Amino acid sequence: MVSSLHDPKSSKPLVDSATNSNKIISDKQSLYVTDALTPGSVFFLPHGTRIFNKLLGFMRSQQRKFGFEEVVTPLIYKQQLWEKSGHWENYKDDMFQVDGTDVSHEHYGLKPMNCPGHCIMFDKLDRSHNELPIRFSDFSPLHRNEASGALSGLTRVRRFHQDDGHIFCRPDQVGAEISSSLALVDLVYRVFNLPSYRLVLSTRPENYIGSLEDWNRAEADLKQCLDNNYGENWQLNEGDGAFYGPKIDILLKDHTGKEHQTATIQLDFQLPVRFDLKFRGPSLANESSSSAIFIPEDQMSRPVLIHRAVFGSLERFLSILIDHYNGKWPFWLSPRHALVVPVAERHINYAQQVVDRLSGKTDIDLPVNLASDYFHIEMDSRAESIGLRLKNARQKGYNYVIVIGDAEVESGLLPVKKQGEKVAKNMSVKQAFEMFVDLEKKFL
Repeated sequence: MVSSLHDPKSSKPLVDSATNSNKIISDKQSLYVTDALTPGSVFFLPHGTRIFNKLLGFMRSQQRKFGFEEVVTPLIYKQQLWEKSGHWENYKDDMFQVDGTDVSHEHYGLKPMNCPGHCIMFDKLDRSHNELPIRFSDFSPLHRNEASGALSGLTRVRRFHQDDGHIFCRPDQVGAEISSSLALVDLVYRVFNLPSYRLVLSTRPENYIGSLEDWNRAEADLKQCLDNNYGENWQLNEGDGAFYGPKIDILLKDHTGKEHQTATIQLDFQLPVRFDLKFRGPSLANESSSSAIFIPEDQMSRPVLIHRAVFGSLERFLSILIDHYNGKWPFWLSPRHALVVPVAERHINYAQQVVDRLSGKTDIDLPVNLASDYFHIEMDSRAESIGLRLKNARQKGYNYVIVIGDAEVESGLLPVKKQGEKVAKNMSVKQAFEMFVDLEKKFL
């Protein structure tokens, strides 16, 4: 599976040691499984789904901050769409193809990327230059027909999700939009405390589409933006661009030192031409008054399309995070915030009250507020020794463990012990809940 939006040759599977490390941690923490009946597709178990949804929620919030509007698009399109976009000629061998069973017997393709669908959405409405830039984000599942021998864990799959974004803008807005996209990448990677990343500009490949003039212009725009934002701290990778445009790739290292492409920003002058996308008004802001009343009704201009992803594939990014944290998740991202362990059967009722209050559960008859705080608090009341249950908590990766006995029931104070620390901190249920809220708000 590729982390770039469209180029099937832009990334390689992780080395076996990294894949095995992922699987060991996943098995201990019950994060995901795979099955030979659906090769290259991942089954996220409940605790893995918690991390997956947290990543989605985090990215949705950041993208709103940067002016993106989320959309939902179809999974399957007729062959004509892919012919129009150029993907059928350049990409059909990497697509899953479907034949209709009705009388028309039309040929379809499962989408391997979102950009043609977003072009359709842009073209459905009359667009004014005052609306631009228009920024769409999309988390729809994508399918790419990777060779069975290349499939590997979370890093090389056939079904995956991207934090996919497409920006339709005027030519004079390109620099600002690319700079904004780079700022979003930097913001996100700092939250995850990821190591420094490398920026690479990939230029025109042999099988490019479009005019040489458009390619030269696009490459010059990206070079200028990189120079303005990073000086000389980027590298050139000649001939490795996507078939429709040059791209900036961001590469991260895993714990073995191997680099993996995650984020990508790609400039595209081709799809707007192929879909005949237009907006009403001048292509440059200074060509006319900003007031639409002075713009001739027949003055139409062509937008530029920017493809961008920050995580890239969520599955692949999660694989990198499993390595990065070695299964020791920061509290805000953790699938297991705390485990409550009652010492004996007589402590179970009170322990359950603590679980309910710390998790943020509300009255069963009341709806849950969309903005309410909720934490993954669980209880281990098995008839096993305290030592065995605490060992299991360490293996599962709980951030905190709270052991409840007679003293805790009587005093109402909880011994909240962070994994890896020797001494527990005594606090009330309210204090513990407020600490959890603070940890999540600060991405700790």
